[in-house]
Amino acid sequence: MAVRVNSPRARYREQTRSEIKEAAVRQLADGGIEGVALLRIAKEIGMSGPALYRYFASRDDLLAELVHDAYQAAAAAVHEVDIEAGGRTALHALTSAYRAWAVAQPHLYLLIQGTPVPGFTAPAETVLKARSVLGPFLTVFTQGRPLVSVDPLLAQLRVWLHEKPEVADWVEQWTGQSAAAPPAAIALTGAVMTWPQMHGTVSLEITGQFTGMGHDPATLLNVQMALLADAFQLP
Repeated sequence: MAVRVNSPRARYREQTRSEIKEAAVRQLADGGIEGVALLRIAKEIGMSGPALYRYFASRDDLLAELVHDAYQAAAAAVHEVDIEAGGRTALHALTSAYRAWAVAQPHLYLLIQGTPVPGFTAPAETVLKARSVLGPFLTVFTQGRPLVSVDPLLAQLRVWLHEKPEVADWVEQWTGQSAAAPPAAIALTGAVMTWPQMHGTVSLEITGQFTGMGHDPATLLNVQMALLADAFQLP
């Protein structure tokens, strides 16, 4: 007999899965990805090793869930930002919100943006989760008027937009612009340029690389975004 979604057994299963993931996140915070061990999790929550495998088939299965949850949390952080003002104000607000999430949850940030785990392949839907995080940035850059210096990358991403229907659908979802409309390629180019600049700064901060350098990482990120806003002539 199928288990009803709201049955006591189903609720117990979801509660147990949540407890397992919470224990895994604690291990992740204490010792990084290498510190996540199913048998130690089982011991911590008072469960036998074989019993735990009924909830997660492997460590990679558990990591895939944590990756999913981390992207969900990152997306929630940027989706809560009010971007109604648009332009550089919205761009600064989005990058600040993302940085704040990463600084508050460095172990989750490094799980999705740090050194790849040997032998672990992230689930296919991870790309969709990453795009969800970047979606609001597309909206901001829709009103951009890029300088000539951006043209080479703009041309490449215009081709990508036309060759990949899933990318075109994603851009249209956030901008309301079809792939043929010039703002669609502009929005995609702005978002793609934001991604490495934002992550470069945040990653260095999270890993302590700015220690002793005499500046505030938040200020550096703001300056980078101001330069990017200038390149797209955002209001």
